Amino acid sequence: MIAGHENGYRDNPALGWFEKYIYLWIIVAGMGGLLIGKVLPNVATSIESLSWQGVSLPLVIAMFFVMLPPMARVQLGELKHAARNVRPTIVTLTANWLVAPPLMWLLARIFVPEPEYRAGLILLGLAPCTAMVLFWIYFARGNLVQGVMVTAINAVSTLILYSPMGTFYLGIGGVPVPFVLILLSSVLFVGLPLLAGQLSRHWLTRAKGSEWFEKRFLEVLGNISAVALLATMVIMFSLQGQVILEKPLLVLRLMVPNLIHYATMITLAITVCRLLGCAYEDVAMTAMISSSSQFEVAIGTAMVLFGIGSGAALATVVGPLLEIPLMVTVAKLLRRMASRFAQTAATPVSLSHAQRSAVAVKVEKN
Repeated sequence: MIAGHENGYRDNPALGWFEKYIYLWIIVAGMGGLLIGKVLPNVATSIESLSWQGVSLPLVIAMFFVMLPPMARVQLGELKHAARNVRPTIVTLTANWLVAPPLMWLLARIFVPEPEYRAGLILLGLAPCTAMVLFWIYFARGNLVQGVMVTAINAVSTLILYSPMGTFYLGIGGVPVPFVLILLSSVLFVGLPLLAGQLSRHWLTRAKGSEWFEKRFLEVLGNISAVALLATMVIMFSLQGQVILEKPLLVLRLMVPNLIHYATMITLAITVCRLLGCAYEDVAMTAMISSSSQFEVAIGTAMVLFGIGSGAALATVVGPLLEIPLMVTVAKLLRRMASRFAQTAATPVSLSHAQRSAVAVKVEKN
């Protein structure tokens, strides 16, 4: 039974045939972005200029197609099951708001002596991601419905807690709350793909049937999502290409606390969930959200407080550059460990009804 459960996570690629060679594609996309930023700086400048209220429009388009498959897979009727599944929700929110900020503050003070760079890292650790993290939950075969609920709570919490926490950890007053940026990010990066995905599910399952939607339509979307993910990486690296190539040692130095922060938060989330006997789907969801950062909010705040070309603004963009390769690696490792969590799950209530049914079908087939 366990083997069948584990194989279900390994053998069902979320990104189609791209997933097999995903590290190669990541390297190609990163190098391509750096090349554009260095050789064609006007292209990078044009991409950067296409923004609205601090939100990059090319990123919005790319992220729409990245987020569409997971949002189409979500079954909103399962939210009532997610609301009763309190353990992973409590662990995730505790990690996001009580553990991640002081940990990043400590790491920034240990590894980064420059005040502005340190401030940028602290801002990056203050707000959890409420958008792309849902794709990583999907990629890891985590509990998507639970993830949607938790990220919604985090979005509201960010509006309330970001300013006082920024004031506390930075030691300065008047840290702005980027309300418009937070709302726009939530609507453009999550709301629109969720609406499109749910409408697609409703119309196509009625017209073609559930099996066609799950096996054919989502498979095609997976390939499109892979291309969009690589496009996202090209855009991000092209925007920071000159800085990375001109100051490689500084960028590497700023990566160190980010890497330690990611590794620590993921390890803590997995350990606590395993001690609580959570099912694999909840472990994957908790690990992804616990280690995430809302980089759009951090970048926007750093620019307001310290200026567009400041060290703080530079420090906030290092984390996002690490996110794609790191989260791919974490998702793959989690899926290989799936059988261990299946053994330690105390009760099946932590899985949604649809997930329990899917696991049951896989077990019967095996």
